[in-house]
Amino acid sequence: MFDVAVIEDAAAAAVSLAPMRARLLAELAEPASATMLAARVGLARQKVNYHLRALERHGLVELVEERRKGNVTERMMRATAASYVISPSALAAVQPDPARSPDQLSARWLLAVAARLVRDVGALITGAAQARKRVATFAMDGQVRFASASDRAAFAQELAETVSALVSKYHDETAEGGREHRVVVAVHPSVTNKTVEAKTADAETKEH
Repeated sequence: MFDVAVIEDAAAAAVSLAPMRARLLAELAEPASATMLAARVGLARQKVNYHLRALERHGLVELVEERRKGNVTERMMRATAASYVISPSALAAVQPDPARSPDQLSARWLLAVAARLVRDVGALITGAAQARKRVATFAMDGQVRFASASDRAAFAQELAETVSALVSKYHDETAEGGREHRVVVAVHPSVTNKTVEAKTADAETKEH
């Protein structure tokens, strides 16, 4: 099981977003049978099997073991990943394009850049898995508390200058056998878990 898997197919994305199927994926962090799941989620075993077959067709769950119980063979299933990210490539016709309106101070442009990052890294992970290779990546994640908006602006300016200097230092347009890498640096206000939970609860209230 992977820690994170990227869903690149629109049909697989649709299957994963169905509330009951998303619940089953969460339950299948550990192997379970349709009978075991039926008791947990309050559905008939036949209905659970129907959902599991749909998830299995799209590679979201996998068979890990078959157990014989009397005249019945019980299939133990497990999610193929602990969590999933849907790539913008699943909505290829409407995926964001950062080149359309680049603006370093635009939150929507940042979102477009982040979406491209998910799409590209997802494609790299898929290709590397097929080739049985690792993807050479590097990431940093941290927090900084600014005393004022002017400090934030000064930080952004210094960060941009530092990254630009590093790119200029190491970029070699003529290197034979060299491979281009994309550098993404972002700064945005922190979002707390309470904020996310409140938005989720609000969305669920509106649905009802």
